[in-house]
Amino acid sequence: MSKKKVVVSLGHDALGYTTTEQWDAVKITARALADLVEEDYQLTITHSNGPQVSMIHKAMTELRRVYIDYTPAPMCVCSAMSQGYVGYDIQNSLRAELLSRGISKPVSTILTQVTVDPYDEAFYEPTKVIGRYMSKEDAEIEIKKGNYVKEYPGKGFRRVVAAPKPIDIVEIEAIRTLAEADQVVIACGGGGIPVIEQQHALKGASAVIEKDAIAGKLAADLNCDELIILTAVDCVYKDFGSLRQAPIASMNLQEAKQYISEGQFEAGTMLPKIEAAVDYLEKVPRGSVLITSMKYIKDAVKGKAGTLIIP
Repeated sequence: MSKKKVVVSLGHDALGYTTTEQWDAVKITARALADLVEEDYQLTITHSNGPQVSMIHKAMTELRRVYIDYTPAPMCVCSAMSQGYVGYDIQNSLRAELLSRGISKPVSTILTQVTVDPYDEAFYEPTKVIGRYMSKEDAEIEIKKGNYVKEYPGKGFRRVVAAPKPIDIVEIEAIRTLAEADQVVIACGGGGIPVIEQQHALKGASAVIEKDAIAGKLAADLNCDELIILTAVDCVYKDFGSLRQAPIASMNLQEAKQYISEGQFEAGTMLPKIEAAVDYLEKVPRGSVLITSMKYIKDAVKGKAGTLIIP
């Protein structure tokens, strides 16, 4: 019997929000991932990086303020740093957990670039907030550089970057080769490093890519059997946050699209996950999507928890 190929997408709760939180969180995450390996799943893992890339961006900006000779790190470099930093913690914790169970399996992180369209509408209406709060003077400097900022009354200003749609995963063949060799692969962290193709060169873009969007694409490109999205809630809810809130144990592709059209899912939280599920299932009609939390993943893969989305 062949292994079940899955992409597992890890949310913020699986990683924590600070260096020390991440150190502790990945140990718990590693146990959940190792459970899947023991159940004969072949794992390709992707993850969020919002708090991490924001922390790195703040640190590099402050370094430039203190030491004038340093050059501020562009967003693409901050994204690359976060991929290495998060991947390092996940792969070491998972490797240790697997070895403690008598499983000798390589776990590797691939620094992943993802091409985006320079004319994507997202570049004209940036929405992703990053970095520290700035003074009005610092915000004006950012504006002069061509960057976007958003004002938070009483707090200051913060930089805003675009979230364009992913086009191609540059290192997909390397990821596929490792996955087909039954190795655990960590790839496309934080949505991947957004790059723009310029003839034979790849130029980093001042942007971030939605983690859920790249998870759906990665699962489709690898022709996976299932996409597992781990998030903060145990399942998808209808009328979430209201007195009519009700869990959705399962839905098909048509129902998912209907819920989207009804505005059932909040932008920036559940909506990107459902959209990723739709994109993946339209490309891999034999697949399925499971949305749940880290706490319930063991029950969810047995059909006892979470939300299952099928074609």
